Amino acid sequence: ALERLREVEGVHVYGPGPGTPRGALVSFTMEGIHPHDISTVLDQEGIAIRAGHHCAEPLHRWLGVPATARASFYLYNSEAEVDQLITSLQHVREYFGHVLR
Repeated sequence: ALERLREVEGVHVYGPGPGTPRGALVSFTMEGIHPHDISTVLDQEGIAIRAGHHCAEPLHRWLGVPATARASFYLYNSEAEVDQLITSLQHVREYFGHVLR
């Protein structure tokens, strides 16, 4: 999932880089789109993520972002669900790309 998220245009993934051990959480932003808007659109497509400070507001201030979106994965998540997340993020990009022009 991490590699796939990094491939989406405009997505910035926060946390350790490739090859570094990390948990199953992925925090990210999309250029020009507030994480709450990302979360709302994904919710409409049946995908649950979290958006906000995640009890780490000082870190968000330090990073210079208003909030992040966070996807959580576990053993029961399938490749198809990762595919749907990526497809839905592309829908978010397309929708807000039209709005932001």
